[in-house]
Amino acid sequence: MRLILLTTLAVAFSASSYAADGAGKRETIKSGSWSMTLPLGLQADAAYIPDENPMSDAKIELGKFLYFDNRFSKDSTISCATCHNPFHGFADPARTSLGVGRLLGGRNSPTVINRLFSADQFWDGRAADLELQAHGPLTNPVEMAMGSHDEVVERVRNISGYAPLFAKAFGDPKIDMTRIAQAIAAYERTVVSGNSAYDRYQAGDKSAMSPAEVRGMELFNGKANCVKCHASFNFTDENYRNIGVGMDKPKPDLGRYEVTKKEEDKGAFKTPTLRNIVETAPYMHDGSEATLMAVVEFYDKGGIKNPTLSSDMKVLNLTSSEKQDLVEFMRALTGDVMNADPPAELPK
Repeated sequence: MRLILLTTLAVAFSASSYAADGAGKRETIKSGSWSMTLPLGLQADAAYIPDENPMSDAKIELGKFLYFDNRFSKDSTISCATCHNPFHGFADPARTSLGVGRLLGGRNSPTVINRLFSADQFWDGRAADLELQAHGPLTNPVEMAMGSHDEVVERVRNISGYAPLFAKAFGDPKIDMTRIAQAIAAYERTVVSGNSAYDRYQAGDKSAMSPAEVRGMELFNGKANCVKCHASFNFTDENYRNIGVGMDKPKPDLGRYEVTKKEEDKGAFKTPTLRNIVETAPYMHDGSEATLMAVVEFYDKGGIKNPTLSSDMKVLNLTSSEKQDLVEFMRALTGDVMNADPPAELPK
């Protein structure tokens, strides 16, 4: 398993600005002349912005238009926001998403929230960054189903309102797939969530969390040992583990193994962030668990046994009240999401 240290020389960080209630500092991330003050609880030095794609307001604005524009799918019905919907925690309430022609995808759509703090993307980590991730769905036959990236570029070029936006973002009006992906990635890096009840509690406001949420936090860090994988401020160590989901099927999804071809990676999937987790049901890479309580029950029994099950999976023997307290704690991780509102209108 890998622990990714998310840093880049192109980005400078500084702590600044107190939260509105005076409890705890908010940190500011900078990329060139651009800066963004993060919500309470997020750590600027964990951000990942590639050197070749520095941030700017113009690029973020362009990327937001592209993210919400369904004209770049084969039948102009699917956008990035269709499966990563801001009204559902930037995820999809379906177990697996419907693409063009109502074809069904194979995995649950993970949230875009706090992808600023991750390099590898997708459940199996097959894309090295958000830029590469943006390429995939556009031509995937069960997602946006465009015939090629050249067709995507042609679609964008044919909408005259985009040329000045590309010129503003990149210095000239050239439109290509690299720039399309860079703009979408830039926008997605601004979709961050913090200032949850948990963050305010950690910053000193001991009234921010209920007694049940506090008990759940203690279980999370103690008996249940959720913190082993859902670690640090973003509640994920960005590693891959086999917890047994789907491994009892005749032909299980082998996840990370399909990328690395390492035997120990069979059935392993990335540990997702738990921030705003209450908004992103259903859960697991296949959407097989409908509720947070069902997820807790799954972990309580130690997952599903299989030859490459993670050694971190243990039977927990939680009581009913302990399970409920864990769920209440996860509710306390719901925070303020930045840059979530769809554009009022799209370029014409």
